[in-house]
Amino acid sequence: MSKMHIKLTVNGQEHEMLAEPRELLIHTLRERLNITGPHIGCETSHCGACTVDLNGKSVKACTVFAAQANGAEIKTIEGFAGPDGLHVLQDKFREHHGLQCGFCTPGMITRAYRLLQENPNPTEEEVRFGMAGNLCRCTGYQNIVKSIMAAAAEMNTAKEAAE
Repeated sequence: MSKMHIKLTVNGQEHEMLAEPRELLIHTLRERLNITGPHIGCETSHCGACTVDLNGKSVKACTVFAAQANGAEIKTIEGFAGPDGLHVLQDKFREHHGLQCGFCTPGMITRAYRLLQENPNPTEEEVRFGMAGNLCRCTGYQNIVKSIMAAAAEMNTAKEAAE
């Protein structure tokens, strides 16, 4: 099988490599780029543990070929914290106990980030609907929803203060 030359920008860093046409993005991230925040859960797109932000959309990296992501901007959980500390979503997940074992957390936070970009002031129902593609076996979701709602409130307050 012939390999394809691809370029990816992951968390602001450019990568060039050869990839087989059948290589999944999740494997490229984890095995070739050592970006292990997105987890391999079900490998069928049901759990959302592998969620990444690809060109401004939430995608499950187990359903995208690396070649399909050629030229893409990708953000994973590793790209959220900054020099000043945790991203507000990470902080609120910690503060409101939105995680237990942590396996789903990178995908949850990455999806929540895109959800809040699309809808900065969601209702609880909109958060639950928007997060429906990301599964958690530990938390019962209540604290995940609280975490996202708290992050939205803080992000909106910061945005208003900046204006």
